[in-house]
This record gives sequence, structure tokens and C-alpha cells, in this order.
Amino acid sequence: MPDEGRISSVSRRFFLRGTGVAASGVALLPDAHAAATATATDEPTISGPGMVPLTLAVNGMNFYVSLEPNVTLAEVLRGSLDLTGTKIGCDRGFCSACTVWLDGRPIASCMTLAIDVGACAVTTIEGLAHGDTLHPVQEAFIAHDAMQCGYCSPGMVMSCAALLDRIPQPTAQDIQAAISGHLCRCGTYPHVIEAVLAASQSRKA
Repeated sequence: MPDEGRISSVSRRFFLRGTGVAASGVALLPDAHAAATATATDEPTISGPGMVPLTLAVNGMNFYVSLEPNVTLAEVLRGSLDLTGTKIGCDRGFCSACTVWLDGRPIASCMTLAIDVGACAVTTIEGLAHGDTLHPVQEAFIAHDAMQCGYCSPGMVMSCAALLDRIPQPTAQDIQAAISGHLCRCGTYPHVIEAVLAASQSRKA
């Protein structure tokens, strides 16, 4: 005689499996339709494997370079463009030493392929000052001794300056959040917070 408990268990198992297949089938329908109706114009542009010509807008100037598709923005900035203020620390997007702006937004340039930048404007630490006039955050970092070895400072300055653009009068907690991804082995975080608070007040004045 069949085991009713076993039959019931199998039935539930097949029911759950069937609903899972049905749900995944519904999720795949739009993709399948798109694939069936795709035209030649929908094909992605393939770059490489050789050298690729590229125009980068960096610090208000256009630079024309030729590079392999796997080269990161950090490598181009430090290499081809000789903008060595951008540092490469971990090269994994963990320490944020390589932070630059992409259309005003802080990004890890070691994790960004140069060919993906497109027409976005890149700003590095070299482009933050206006001629001989330092950005208020740069001045505050000097005045409040927010640098020791200085290796993390360019990336830290870029994130803090972007914060002031978003929040002109940040709290200490806002600053902590802005620099939370930055690794400073010298432990200057308290000085950085003091510096940014001072910079926000100088801009207010």
C-alpha cells in the first residue's frame, strides 16, 4: 500500500519545484522577446584586444591617448597623463587612495576602466585648486595637520571636497560617512574631521 505521507511529501516538492520554474519562466520572457526582436544595431561595440584611441576630459582639458581596453583610469592618469597626485594603494577599490571625481562624483579610479569614462569630466587633485589658490579643503588639511605620510591625502581631499559641494555645512557624522571608505594608516581621521568642519565655516564666511 502506498505511503500517504510520502505521496503527500513528493506532491508538495513537485508543486514547489513547478512554481519555481513557472516564476523563472515569467522572468525570462521579456529577455527572450528582446533577444528575438534584436537587430544588428543592438550589437555592443567591441573594443580591443589591441590599442584603442580615446579622448579623456581631465581637469578641463581634453587628452588624446591610445591604450589597451583593460587599462584603468588610475593607470592612465598616473602614466600617460603624468598626474601622479592620484595614488594607487590596494588597486582593489578598498583603500580609496585613488579617488577622483567623475562628473563631480567621487569614484575609485583603480576600479574604473578608462574606456568606460566616455564623455564624463574627470577631476583629479591637480584640478581642484584654481591656479595658485588652493581649495578650502586643501588649505584646511594643511592648517589642521590632517596629513602625515600624505599618501591617502589626495583621495581623502577629493571625497571631502565633494561632500562640501553636496552638504555645505556638514556634521562630524557626515564627514565620517564621507571618509569611511578611506584607509589612513597614520590615523589622522580626527584631524580630517576638524579640517573639513573648518573648511565649511570658511566657505560660509
